Amino acid sequence: MSFDVVVSGGLVVRREGVDEADVGIADGRVAAIERDLGAGTRETIDAHGLVVLPGVVDAHVHLNDPGRTSWEGFDTGTRALAAGGSTTAIDMPLNSIPATVDAAGVLAKLGAAHGRAHVDFALWGGLVPGNLDRLTDLAELGVVGFKAFMPTTGIDDFLACDDITLFEGMARAAELGLPVAVHAESDAITSALTARARARGARGVADFLASRPVVSEAEAVARAVALAEASGCSLHVVHVSSARALAEVLAGSARGVDVTCETCPHYLVFSEEDLERLGALVKCTPPLRTVADVDALWCALADGRLEMVASDHSPAPLALKQAEDFFDVWGGISGCQLLLTLMLGEGHHKRGLALERLAEVTARFPARRFRLPSKGEIAVGADADLALVDLGAERRIALDELLVRHPDTCPYVGREARGRVARTILRGVTIARDGVVVAEAAGRHVRAQAPLGTARLQRAPAEASEETIRTEEPDG
Repeated sequence: MSFDVVVSGGLVVRREGVDEADVGIADGRVAAIERDLGAGTRETIDAHGLVVLPGVVDAHVHLNDPGRTSWEGFDTGTRALAAGGSTTAIDMPLNSIPATVDAAGVLAKLGAAHGRAHVDFALWGGLVPGNLDRLTDLAELGVVGFKAFMPTTGIDDFLACDDITLFEGMARAAELGLPVAVHAESDAITSALTARARARGARGVADFLASRPVVSEAEAVARAVALAEASGCSLHVVHVSSARALAEVLAGSARGVDVTCETCPHYLVFSEEDLERLGALVKCTPPLRTVADVDALWCALADGRLEMVASDHSPAPLALKQAEDFFDVWGGISGCQLLLTLMLGEGHHKRGLALERLAEVTARFPARRFRLPSKGEIAVGADADLALVDLGAERRIALDELLVRHPDTCPYVGREARGRVARTILRGVTIARDGVVVAEAAGRHVRAQAPLGTARLQRAPAEASEETIRTEEPDG
């Protein structure tokens, strides 16, 4: 058999284990995984001494394009993703103008991505007050699901859902066979505590932390799970920050609710003590939690109770991080380029997270959960999306290596890192090498596979067919 590319001699990470093997690639897909595949190959990539991981599927990024490209855009954001070992990203529906809450918003997003996306991408649709009759249109355009906010969003073009809107939206999503993703914090609690703090002139980091206690997250998760259970909806809770919130997800799952969740590198690397030290660079909601929460999340990742890690890359210009009143500082952390680096150093090296488990939580599970067939694992027939990693390489994360639009807002600069992405391969083509993007933008829009009935969506079979479309500029 002839191949277009053979990745030769690396330690290949698959569900079955980690073994030295060659990966033969033909027509952009993995065609063979065996030893000594070199004969009849147009290109051989020497991976001896490197670990071959599936390209990261980052299920939570804010590229803000179109409309807020001064914050981030498809070009800069996906360059950073490619350099960091990500090959697929799922873009969130808010912070772009227009938001992807209807067909026009999706078409505008696809137009913004045309010729600018360096990795493959899928889209979240939005669930907001007043758009229930548009969810079908979004589903037909291939969104992976619908994102909703339970607390106030802070922007006027993507409003939070009250309970009845969320419940009715979940019921409609269940009919469409798509999940709802929620930002789960109690607006009643956080808004009241924030108002009281501001009324007495409190505006510091500790005051912000006190306004968003763990109970506000745990209560909202429990409520979202109850609504999902009653509506028959598949639920995904984004950026879980605490052990108590995770416990609510697990309790729902134990009684048969189709609910999963993700955490993010910043909740695994930083604690509330770092918020006092780093300030605006690590402001996010839910906020950073205790060291005990950090440890609990790592333990849950290792033993399988916590199934996904996503970057929640949510950047903004430095000026929005410089308010004197900490409540006015824009919340969101820049970090999509470093997701895999942090998981290797903080997870594999420091915490002993197995490489197979690392690949599961960063690639295979998000691809299966959001029905992106042929993505997320190294298997015959899958897209040849690979991250080649020098596991032992050590460095201090430098400002000039970051390709995001606002590297000066990244809180990881100066941090010691162990593990370096040497090469990123998208559908058989090297797109980044040693932190430099080396290929033209050729990212494709990946449509979520049609729903598979009432079975848990993340259990969709790996061999399911793929539906992709190349991005096209909309007329006008």
